[in-house]
Amino acid sequence: MGIGMQIVYLGFAGAARIEAEAGVQLLRLMRFASHVSACHLAIEALHGPSGTYYDARLDIVTPEKEWIPLPHCSEKEPEAAVRAAFDYAERELGHRGKDLPRLNK
Repeated sequence: MGIGMQIVYLGFAGAARIEAEAGVQLLRLMRFASHVSACHLAIEALHGPSGTYYDARLDIVTPEKEWIPLPHCSEKEPEAAVRAAFDYAERELGHRGKDLPRLNK
């Protein structure tokens, strides 16, 4: 069974290219599939003094329904913010590996 993902866009309509990037990045987490049942990705367009930037936040849900919130990642391009969020998730899951709950089979 794979990892489910919900994506929400805040402050902009989103785009197929962003969803495609999120799907590619989700494949990186498949090696943690016994520890992760779903993830929630929120991408928000924010406007600052130097223009628009994008904030991505990825929250992990374990098979036991434990919610693991990860820090926000901000970049000028939404795809870059998504990649940064998944980079962080991959590192965090790797560090937590032995401490994560395992799916009972």
